[in-house]
Amino acid sequence: MITTVVFDLDDTLYEELDYCRSGFRAAARFLAKVAPISCSDDVFASLWGHFIAGNRTRTFNAALDDLGLDTDEALIAQLIEVYRTHRPSLELPADSRQTLETLQKTHTLALLTDGYLPAQRLKVQALGIEEYFRAIIYTEQLGRAFWKPSPVGFERLAEQLEVAPAQMVYVGDNEAKDFIGPNKLGMLTIQLRRGARLHRVEASADSQASPQIVIRQITELPNILVRY
Repeated sequence: MITTVVFDLDDTLYEELDYCRSGFRAAARFLAKVAPISCSDDVFASLWGHFIAGNRTRTFNAALDDLGLDTDEALIAQLIEVYRTHRPSLELPADSRQTLETLQKTHTLALLTDGYLPAQRLKVQALGIEEYFRAIIYTEQLGRAFWKPSPVGFERLAEQLEVAPAQMVYVGDNEAKDFIGPNKLGMLTIQLRRGARLHRVEASADSQASPQIVIRQITELPNILVRY
């Protein structure tokens, strides 16, 4: 019987694009203050345009080129830091809140998330979701070697909550890394495929990276878990 529901954060409980948009707006405001740029909206438009077009690794470099600014590595490092440490403007979607409130009545809830630690904590605070979870694992605190697909974070949760992995389910979005660890431990794995999700790599059907169940609405979870 499943007693414990462990959630991923980004693109599971909210759309990660909302965080990216918030981060680029913060970076645009910063750049408009320190560089000869007349309007932060112009900076944001460039950043967002490159990001949406698929440039996920050199977005700041491309935007600086657009704006006729030198590609200064120190400035880029500052922009990245602003992006990572800004207080995001986020709102928990109604479907996620409804699902958390429903499942909280019947299951123990937990959160396990990878990512830069200050940013992940700020996301959780902005979404106002700490109250729903008995335990939260930020894998950055364990060390980069224990980010997903490592099973260590899931093992720590099982120990902390005193529950067997067979009684746990992990709900995530990214087939490249989310389900390998929990599958190895014998947990149930469920992929939520939000329409605007960033990570769309699909594992082969016989891969250990594949989720056992795929859903497209988070509100499907309570009815699915009744069967487990």
